Amino acid sequence: MAHATDPRTAAQPSGQMDHRRRAGKLFVYGTLLFPEVLRVLIDRVPDSIQATVEGWRAAAIPDSVYPGLVPAQKSTSGLLLHGITAAEWQTLDSFEGQAYEARELPLRDGGHGWAYVYLANVEASPDDWDAQWFATRHLTSYLDRCATWRLRYDTENLAGP
Repeated sequence: MAHATDPRTAAQPSGQMDHRRRAGKLFVYGTLLFPEVLRVLIDRVPDSIQATVEGWRAAAIPDSVYPGLVPAQKSTSGLLLHGITAAEWQTLDSFEGQAYEARELPLRDGGHGWAYVYLANVEASPDDWDAQWFATRHLTSYLDRCATWRLRYDTENLAGP
């Protein structure tokens, strides 16, 4: 189960950079690797290709089931999602919350992609995040939490300011 201060439990703006200035490519390395999670959050699974970032690792976060991308002397493999729309960026920025910041990172193949890097004041674990562990132990309950978050997010955004 996620920590009580899980940033993903509040449907609040994250203070992310203006989503209209980003290209439509998002490097994902954690829970967003799972098509089921993407479907719940943005109602679709974007086209993707395998990608790797150098100098970063997907670290386990204490008391959380999701990872954080932190600087490291290694590489992290994931997917580069294509065609992320402005509305999807807004949804994902809100979902990621204040603990993450979208940054443009160089990819191993010479391209670039945006990724949510970990900023929270909870120190990342020295252990890497394990996608298989997440899938077998937490994916189902995480999907339920994401669906609850999305309903709250949609309700708040339909209500307006």
